[in-house]
Amino acid sequence: MTPDELAARLEQAFPETMQIWAGTQAALGDQAFGLPIGRYLIALGIFLLFLILRRPLRALFVVIFARLAGLKGDGLQADVRDALQGPAGILPVALGAFLAFEILQVDANGRFAALADHIIASLILIALFWALVGMVGPVVNAIRPLKRTLSPTMIDWVKRIVAGVVVFLGGAVVLQEWGVQVGPLLAGMGIVGAAVALGAQDLFKNLIAGFLILIEKRCRYGDWVEVDGVVDGTVEYIGFRSTKIRNFDDTVVQVPNAALADNAMINYTLMRRRRIYWTVGVGYTDSVDQLKQIRDGIERYILDCGDFVSPQDASTFIRIDSFGSSSINIMVYCFTKTTVWGEWLEAKERLAYAMVDIVYGAGSSFAFPSTSLYVEKLPEGVPELFLPPDENGKPRFQSASSARKGPKSEKDIEADASNTKGAGGAGYATRSGQAGATEAGAPDGEGGEGGEGDGGQGS
Repeated sequence: MTPDELAARLEQAFPETMQIWAGTQAALGDQAFGLPIGRYLIALGIFLLFLILRRPLRALFVVIFARLAGLKGDGLQADVRDALQGPAGILPVALGAFLAFEILQVDANGRFAALADHIIASLILIALFWALVGMVGPVVNAIRPLKRTLSPTMIDWVKRIVAGVVVFLGGAVVLQEWGVQVGPLLAGMGIVGAAVALGAQDLFKNLIAGFLILIEKRCRYGDWVEVDGVVDGTVEYIGFRSTKIRNFDDTVVQVPNAALADNAMINYTLMRRRRIYWTVGVGYTDSVDQLKQIRDGIERYILDCGDFVSPQDASTFIRIDSFGSSSINIMVYCFTKTTVWGEWLEAKERLAYAMVDIVYGAGSSFAFPSTSLYVEKLPEGVPELFLPPDENGKPRFQSASSARKGPKSEKDIEADASNTKGAGGAGYATRSGQAGATEAGAPDGEGGEGGEGDGGQGS
């Protein structure tokens, strides 16, 4: 059966399908922008195919480059290989675009052809400079003299500065590819930068402060730092403008670099040893021998337990220090070998247990704040009994001698009150000697019993 006979039979069997195919051929034969539509579809299909196969092709390109460059799977070479993973993903896109433009057969002298060349060249340049940015970190880490000279934080800043320079050069090259003149652009940016600098003084202040922090090596990643009134926590990241510090309650604080550079910073991580400074109080009833036994026992424990620095390397004092308001104070001043907070707490706890045993073992005890009241002389006899005032509001009382004989009747109390009246009025005396107010006293101020004038001293 010849092809013509086969086509005739298919047309008889599937007339509708053959009509659709004929219409498709006619549509593909139509032109748009001077090119057949079928060619556009083929170019688009090839580009989409390369996009779908981007990941496998990326892995293939990385393997080929690693073989050509002799990169192995360890150290710097492994880091470089990992850095090429991202840029290698752009190469399949550039290759698909190149093949699609070739299928379109664009006029080499036309504008569309120039646009296609710029797109492909830009993709390749982006992949190249992306790879350079990715290799900055591994290359800087591999420079051993740099590691010996700079701290890890400074090395991190060097990486970012070099990466920023590479990105700037890459952007300039891409702009040059598209015909943009970089020189006049940089001159214009200089003028704009001067204007921006006037309004961003705090930004540059923090930037310079960050450089000073790194140059002076005031702190590094992971250091425990404290700035009074600002922050107290662990350094996680030192940026160009601010430093990221995590507090001990697991919150994060972004502190401007100027605040860290202008204030006194305590770096607890740089401690060589950690201090314990206690004042232990024992009772005033302890004898001198007991005090010596307690002091010697604490000193012996600190010297023998192994948790503390020897007195030759750090100041160590266990002394009877002062006489407090409620105790005799013993000063315990020593340093632990460890600076780790958890281990330091454990050493303190063991010292506290030992001190409890030593103090109670000496027959003593720990003092606590207390107040002692000393009475030199008690009042003689029985105090007078103060009674409620009578119906006229006059004060009433029962003397101490009468109180010994028993309670008085109302008539006896009134009689006692009337007997206390003097010629000048009613001056009611008490055992405390304070007289009451006089009533219409004589001008010469004679009051009641032993009373002098208006409210004089009683007997």
